[in-house]
Amino acid sequence: MLFSSISFLYYFLPVTIVVYFISKNKYKNLILLLASLFFYFYGEPGYTLLMIISAFSGYIHGVLIDKYRETKYSKVFLVSSLVISLGILIVFKYGNFIISNINYISSTNIKLLKLALPIGISFYTFQILSYVVDVYRNEAKVCKSFIDFATYVCLFPQLIAGPIVRYTTIQEELNNRVYSFEKFAYGVNRFIIGLSKKVIIANNLGMLVDVINSNTGKNILSYWIVAIVFPLQIYYDFSGYSDMAIGLGRMFGFHFLENFNYPYISKSITEFWRRWHISLSSFFRDYVYIPLGGNRVSKNRWIFNIFAVWCLTGLWHGDSWNFVLWGLYFAVLLVIEKLLLKDIIEKLPSFLQHIYAKFFIIISFVIFNNENIKDMFSSLYNMFNFRGLPLYNEFSAYYLKSYAVILVISIIGATPVLKNIIVKVSNRSAGEKFISTINPIFNIILLIIVTSYLIDGSFNPFLYFRF
Repeated sequence: MLFSSISFLYYFLPVTIVVYFISKNKYKNLILLLASLFFYFYGEPGYTLLMIISAFSGYIHGVLIDKYRETKYSKVFLVSSLVISLGILIVFKYGNFIISNINYISSTNIKLLKLALPIGISFYTFQILSYVVDVYRNEAKVCKSFIDFATYVCLFPQLIAGPIVRYTTIQEELNNRVYSFEKFAYGVNRFIIGLSKKVIIANNLGMLVDVINSNTGKNILSYWIVAIVFPLQIYYDFSGYSDMAIGLGRMFGFHFLENFNYPYISKSITEFWRRWHISLSSFFRDYVYIPLGGNRVSKNRWIFNIFAVWCLTGLWHGDSWNFVLWGLYFAVLLVIEKLLLKDIIEKLPSFLQHIYAKFFIIISFVIFNNENIKDMFSSLYNMFNFRGLPLYNEFSAYYLKSYAVILVISIIGATPVLKNIIVKVSNRSAGEKFISTINPIFNIILLIIVTSYLIDGSFNPFLYFRF
């Protein structure tokens, strides 16, 4: 079930909210768990049991780690949990990738696994891993109720495309949530903003990318349109989902951490990864990079740590060498920035810093967006193939003009300009009243527009569902 669907907006969500708020507090987690399981079963019936088994494994191992904390068995149970959780993830997500590479290298013909990728497995597996490790480190209290723990793992707002919510973030709220009209209203507002980002902006940008890719008359402009528009599309798609998840969480009394912070205003690649998919980068920082020694080691070991983390980051996104190359691309850039370019970049004028960061970010998404390495190199080459390709054609120019309005809106919306204007207006005596009056009207208008798109539109999955 998609957040951006009529069935979710006008059936599942209203019913869940009503049942949730008329229930006694002691039943609220059970209501959320049942709703979340139905939500997942609706779209992924074959793998709902797998998710429950994964959650139960994490729960049992957490209890055992806590029970035997002062003994050697605590570490045994930690390793057991990691093996089971990562084993399930590897089999379902990377099994065929591993088999294909073994077949290629050894000229064997091992049959591929007939397994589809369970939706959201990367997200809920990482949540289970973070919980078990935090319990082992004594940084999180053990959860003694399976209902509560399963609610944390399966919570539908962030179940299938994040953000990756750590148990420590919501452990107190699992049994002690505070509700208010203001918090619920904030959640509704945040959800509608995210929904609009997905349906109105991301989907339209996706249509532009698809129509340009479908044109056989390639030219330099067409390659650059895709190279620039796709990063905007995936930003609005993924950050829109994160906004919806945060908004839904707030409606039910949870406070999820932010997952995006205007990444395209970054002045360096290092800054970009402090702003983009924050829950993933912080996960690898805390559970891989720092345990490996972080930057408190020799230069060579630090470089190894960076490459290890970014190889895993690339693999997390998919079972393809393109994603590995994408991760290693960022590893190279981050190492070069740290060792060679940091002082030079800081001395550059601000606009040159932005150009530098945006250029390499755009290139990264060309790597990310192609299904194989051959197509990736072809796209990169043709972006600069001034001798072999025409600069543009009427087809590309026409669609660029046709989508000019949505492109301008998406570029402005990817910066904090509108947010800063709203904050300045709100700080004035009459401005706060104006914003509080106009905001619900604006949300209703957005919801009407979104609904009209959904009624007339087709299937519009989130791009990060495949990860």
